[in-house]
Amino acid sequence: MRQMTINIASLLFAMLLSVATLWAQVAEPEADKAQQPTEEWVKMTPEEYIYKWRHIAIENMEVYGIPASITMGQAVLESGFGNGYLARVANNHFCIKCKSSWTGRTITHADDRPDDCFRVYDSVEASFNDHAEFLCEGKRYEFLFAYDSDDYKSWAKGLKQAGYATAPDYADRLINTIERYHLYLLDRKDGIAAYDEYAQRELGYAPNVAPEAETPLLAADVQGKEASQRDMTKAYADKGIDPNNFRVTINSHHGYNVYLTNGAYYVVAKAGDSFASIGKLFEIAPQTLRKFNDLKSGAEPQEGDVVYIERKASSWVGNEMMHRVSKGETLHQLSQLYGIRLQSLSKLNHIRATDNLVEGAMLRLR
Repeated sequence: MRQMTINIASLLFAMLLSVATLWAQVAEPEADKAQQPTEEWVKMTPEEYIYKWRHIAIENMEVYGIPASITMGQAVLESGFGNGYLARVANNHFCIKCKSSWTGRTITHADDRPDDCFRVYDSVEASFNDHAEFLCEGKRYEFLFAYDSDDYKSWAKGLKQAGYATAPDYADRLINTIERYHLYLLDRKDGIAAYDEYAQRELGYAPNVAPEAETPLLAADVQGKEASQRDMTKAYADKGIDPNNFRVTINSHHGYNVYLTNGAYYVVAKAGDSFASIGKLFEIAPQTLRKFNDLKSGAEPQEGDVVYIERKASSWVGNEMMHRVSKGETLHQLSQLYGIRLQSLSKLNHIRATDNLVEGAMLRLR
């Protein structure tokens, strides 16, 4: 009986894999025109593919605010679990075309046109990261970041509305993929644990690799950081100081005091600083620093500016419920002051990030 169950499960996965591959947005070329797969490519089953790349989807959710389910769902849909042609030969798991801004390697392949230009990546990780940058930097996708990072249905419909894909049923396909493979579990705070528990319970899937090799450092880092924050909060509380109401110096790094507000670390910019110079010290890309600080491409810090060196929280955990606006304050300034993502603060108060604030008005912090 157990052998029959395993055979049925294998057959079902094979069928699902075939369907997903057919869903991939770019068809196979003629045999004599096909390029050879990269050395990195290995054919994967659905559960192997999701398990292997789930941590990057969660990482990009933490950094950029894109739901992990959306990232993973698009990767599944566009690449056929990494088995589609562009994934095999170009490490392109999202069928992202060249566009005028792309300066890397390219491959020509038939899609909407016979000679469409697609991006080629050095690794699968580079494809996932470029997908996040592609959505963050594209003006037409800007409105998506007003949605919560667990609202995968709004994101899916928004991606179709913004023209990510030409298929008329793209949003439905994406939502169905997310729900069929329970990818929405990745959007939870315990996303990796939640998905892995489901995979083992429902699919009987136990990975062949040791957990140490596949468990992302991000999860351990976050757990360690949360523990240290709890210890620090308790220590300050014992002294009668409320850490929610003070900038707490954690340590010094290359001459910069590192502070903590609302669970996020930041430094204060010095004269002559740039995001490139700060990023070099903390090993963070300049564009990533701009994302952390809700700034557009090309922006640079001014002396005295708060510069977050990790993604700000989506909600406020301090004691205050409201903030009374002072003359000249902007929503961006307040998002930096309280360590709250600008889009979260904007959505919470039903205003746009660029709206002028009225002196004396009360803004919600949570």
